[in-house]
Amino acid sequence: MTAVALATACAVIFGTADFFGGLATRRSKVLAVVVLSQLGGLLLVAALLPVLPGHPSTAALAWGMASGVAGAFGIVLFYRGLATGMMSVIAPTTATTAMAVPVVFGLLTGDRPSALALVGVALGLFAVLLVSREPNGGASGPKAGPIIAALVSGAGFGGFFVLLKLAPADSGTWPLLGARIASITLVALLALATRRSLRPVPGSLRVTIAAGVLDMAANVLYLFAAQRGMLTLVAVLVSLYPASTLLLARYVLGERLSPVQITGVGFALGAIALIAAA
Repeated sequence: MTAVALATACAVIFGTADFFGGLATRRSKVLAVVVLSQLGGLLLVAALLPVLPGHPSTAALAWGMASGVAGAFGIVLFYRGLATGMMSVIAPTTATTAMAVPVVFGLLTGDRPSALALVGVALGLFAVLLVSREPNGGASGPKAGPIIAALVSGAGFGGFFVLLKLAPADSGTWPLLGARIASITLVALLALATRRSLRPVPGSLRVTIAAGVLDMAANVLYLFAAQRGMLTLVAVLVSLYPASTLLLARYVLGERLSPVQITGVGFALGAIALIAAA
């Protein structure tokens, strides 16, 4: 029950962080938002290291850095998707893919999900097709880019979840330190190679830092949940995060969805719920 409570709280905070990240990316450059938000998260995890239990080790930092590379690709593509597409479409599409990766990993490493869980996975894949539809009933067409970014982003997040789970159980938040160092370095080098500015647009810094701090808080909750519970259950519960993103996008931004997309979003959340209940 402790793992379930931690994962559920993580989902709420992840969704809020993604909403702020999407807002920041609409005001500023994607790479600038990623680096600055990650710096905010790095400061938070550095402050938590002396407070929270955990033992540093080479394995903890190595698994953390590997997860940071996967997460960096995920967050760059996710923020780009949020900036160019509808939050209420991108978030559940990403979550469905992020949910599927730990499930597949579990299958390959010996997990045997119930029939209900497998139904949830199939429902989630169908949800992606519905969510990707245009309101006129056609395929995503010119807006296929944000959907593809969401799918690849979800794979990156799924890899992040799996790699963090592989860190030693007694490592505390040290893997997250390694993850942030790796992700910041990678994105900064990408910005340097592509000659992109990391200077934030005036008025975007606060929301950017808020996104990074909330994201790290959610990562801390996920890590402790994964250290205390089954990866399949914890990762799926964390994948419920679009619920808070959708609510914020609906009531703050006034986003609207077509009936087909609403059905797809419902199927995505329903798929996650089925796997969590299995």
